[in-house]
Amino acid sequence: MTHPNRRKFLRLAALSAAVPFAAATAAKAASHATAHTVSIEGFAFVPASITIKPGDTVMFVNNDGAPHTATADNGAFDTGRLSKGQSASLTFNAAGSFSYFCAVHPNMKGSITIA
Repeated sequence: MTHPNRRKFLRLAALSAAVPFAAATAAKAASHATAHTVSIEGFAFVPASITIKPGDTVMFVNNDGAPHTATADNGAFDTGRLSKGQSASLTFNAAGSFSYFCAVHPNMKGSITIA
């Protein structure tokens, strides 16, 4: 085997060994993600405060007769207007903290901490 062909072979062998490991690592990380539910009922977010891990998903479910949103104070996210029975899911990938409110009923407030 000549030097250029040997280098090419070694590069391909190393790459083919790394790809399954990277895929397995990504799949393992995804399998540890947790889904959380915040119910909207009685003109309140239940629970009002939640702590999750990076990669977790929060599903907002409107169980009220009135429409509601979950809108970040800083504009980072907005579920849009959810009518009774509708839901919206958001995935939080980085550590941080968000306060949010209902744009229709601004007295409704909640918070999400990603740690």
